[in-house]
Amino acid sequence: MTCCGPSRRTALGILGLAALTSLARTGSARAQSNPVIATDLEVVTVTGDSVIMTWTTVTPGTDGGSVPVAAGGEVRIGPADAARTPTVRYAESESTPFHYAEIHGLEPGRRYRFEAWSDGNRATPALNTTTLAPGSPEITGEFTTLVPPPGRLLRTLALANDVHYGETVSGLVVGDFPPGFRQAPGQPPYPEVMLSALLDDLRRPDRAAQRLLLAGDLTSEARPEESRTVRTRLDSWGALGQDYLVVRGNHDRPHLGDDYRDCRPAPADHRDCWGEIFTARQELVEHEIGGLRVLGLDTSDLDAAGGRIDPTQFDRLAQVLRADPDRPTLVFGHHPVTRESGLTNTAGPGFVLNAADSAELQALYTRAPGVFLHHAGHTHRNRRTRPDADCAVEFLEVAAVKEYPGGYSLLRVYEGGYMVNFYKTRTPAARAWSAVTRGEYFGLLPEYTLGVPSDRNHVVLRDFSGLS
Repeated sequence: MTCCGPSRRTALGILGLAALTSLARTGSARAQSNPVIATDLEVVTVTGDSVIMTWTTVTPGTDGGSVPVAAGGEVRIGPADAARTPTVRYAESESTPFHYAEIHGLEPGRRYRFEAWSDGNRATPALNTTTLAPGSPEITGEFTTLVPPPGRLLRTLALANDVHYGETVSGLVVGDFPPGFRQAPGQPPYPEVMLSALLDDLRRPDRAAQRLLLAGDLTSEARPEESRTVRTRLDSWGALGQDYLVVRGNHDRPHLGDDYRDCRPAPADHRDCWGEIFTARQELVEHEIGGLRVLGLDTSDLDAAGGRIDPTQFDRLAQVLRADPDRPTLVFGHHPVTRESGLTNTAGPGFVLNAADSAELQALYTRAPGVFLHHAGHTHRNRRTRPDADCAVEFLEVAAVKEYPGGYSLLRVYEGGYMVNFYKTRTPAARAWSAVTRGEYFGLLPEYTLGVPSDRNHVVLRDFSGLS
């Protein structure tokens, strides 16, 4: 990626992040006479016994805009069918401009009323249709906890993608358009901040992920240093093939040019630096955990943003599925698969897996009823789409690690089904960067990437009683 100097919006992004960072350190960067506005309220995660909501506090700036400001925060919650008013269930110990409230101890399948407050001001959603839609939790002030599948919790897997290690400007699509956002001077590169926040989250007891599946775009452009550095960071957390699994995205594809001349040869005079560090091009990743089969697809093309699967990889996939078609199987790959995904993403049908390979892949799934979920990245959004074939497979796109909303999904597998929940990363630096990158695509990024509550949080009943 290239950039021809900071635009006005890039500069504003730098100033905004600098303000957030300063407030995170000092907690006192405002005049007391300025009003506090609590905005950007989002009910992000709803599980069987918990809810997570986020919001930002700002104050009017001298230029007519708003400036992030540190404030206290609390959340009041009560059963929606109770006469009494909601009571405080969460109170922040420190003031902050970027609020992250996680409340546990709720009852499964129950409807709750809630209010989020900062310094006497009730938090309200931003002016976007995602959180202003009729019936949304942010508008109604109510949410309903999920009912987990029956039986024991067997496995917890983390689904993540789009780290873009080595990237320096976030939000670019073509050249320097639309205006992008840079990290504040003196701060660590944002891909490092966001990946570290992800890895920090997954080993905490309240997440307890047993595997991390990274569905592509680990790097910005698969340069040797980017590939080595992200591998080193991941290896400091766990072991490839044991604690974490990876597949290649379009940014990780073989490249042309002097930056790549010393790397492994690839077709058409390309060089594959990423493949030297991780896995060979168009090679199927195969993994098993307690009877659960996990398969990773390399869907990258040589010189295109869209995806493909070469015949040799298809042959291996068909062989594996044919050998045990009923085994519970999760597949992950970078490019989304379905026609619906092609028609609803901002770049169009050419951005996803090509039509012929999509049809062949879904035909394989119809003959392998054990396949239950296909995890993809690439679009940087949370979205479920319908299969085009007669297969009982959930096609799930997960938002990017590197930018707003900045997170991952947990797949919790029970004896009687599975539950999916999207989580934002929660370190102060990650929350600051997510707040800044809300402004990508001229402020429209939340409309596209957050997803509706049922895309982020849902339960599917299925028989996994044979897993250990």
